[in-house]
Amino acid sequence: MKSYIAKPNEVERKWYIVDVEGKTLGRAASQIASILRGKHKPTYTPHVDTGDFVVILNADKVVLTGKKLDQKMLRHHSLYPGGLKEISYKKALQSKPEFVFHEAVRRMLPKGPLGRQMLKKLKVYRGSEHNHDAQNPEVLELRY
Repeated sequence: MKSYIAKPNEVERKWYIVDVEGKTLGRAASQIASILRGKHKPTYTPHVDTGDFVVILNADKVVLTGKKLDQKMLRHHSLYPGGLKEISYKKALQSKPEFVFHEAVRRMLPKGPLGRQMLKKLKVYRGSEHNHDAQNPEVLELRY
């Protein structure tokens, strides 16, 4: 038997729309990361970007369970001594919900050039309006 290895120029990409209103942030992000990687396709190849485009709607209405909204912090470092910046998820979701969802998915993708290429196929919007009607996206329902 021969193994099938996808070639980058032979990959067919679809567009999906996901409404994450009322969905849990981590559960939704993990499923979307899997779609961006292409793991839902039989032609999945680990070293080739075989994933599809995903448009996220209502990122500001995503839910965090338990006390994470108040206790969990979104952290980054300025690379200077004492440069740790942190903001609670409650404030981050109020001010920049697109970034919160984008970061959750980014951290679940592979690190390096391949992961950055996969992340370019993610489009996140605060409300229910988007400008990707020309791509004829399919509505995708998440498992949980």
